[in-house]
Amino acid sequence: MEFKDAMAQRHSVRAFSDKPVSDELLTELLTTATTSPSWSNTQPYMIAVAKGAVLEDLRETLPPMFDELIALAKGSKIKQIKAKLTNDGIPDGDFRPVTDYPRDLQPRRNATGHELYKLLGIDRADKSGRHQQMRENFRFFNAPVALFIFVHEGLDVYSPLDAGIFLQSLMLAATDAGLGTCAQGALALWRSPLEKHFNIPKHYKLLCGLSLGYEADETINRFKPERAPLEELLVPLK
Repeated sequence: MEFKDAMAQRHSVRAFSDKPVSDELLTELLTTATTSPSWSNTQPYMIAVAKGAVLEDLRETLPPMFDELIALAKGSKIKQIKAKLTNDGIPDGDFRPVTDYPRDLQPRRNATGHELYKLLGIDRADKSGRHQQMRENFRFFNAPVALFIFVHEGLDVYSPLDAGIFLQSLMLAATDAGLGTCAQGALALWRSPLEKHFNIPKHYKLLCGLSLGYEADETINRFKPERAPLEELLVPLK
């Protein structure tokens, strides 16, 4: 695939088929992504690969935790304070996924969400429908592989920067190989379920997750939001 074609075809896949991804292909994709540039060639990130029984355990564990979190958010202040004191139902991730978007970025976020739910036929007032769609993040959209990206705490913002470059390389390599991906900040909410299965160094912090597999023929996969025009992203001269 030509580079420009891979860039154009890559999109967030939110419904995967049951077709498995071979270990050989997965290793090839990850190896390709490791050629990405990084700060002084330090490659300050680690990748946990979940598949098979490990993935199925996470697929069973995470959705109820999400349900509990949403119920807590809708609960009384007393219940919320008690939960914070006991850490019961509170996310234990290393970073807090953004929920309060800056005012100047909010319009882009709103437009994306509006178009996605419009495509799915989920009305703004349909809180149950929105909850169920968000819940699919924690089932990895039925993907046969889930990756979790951890970044070294010692390089400040440059570890996430390098991890982002690695992720882009991986997603483009997957697209070139005929696979789909979805990078998911929501998967950074909980670290403890991953520590059950992986020996994660304490100085590596959970940044995000990524679902990977073959794209299913579903309506949601037709969603490709428009990007801001280049003119909006260029810093003007004084």
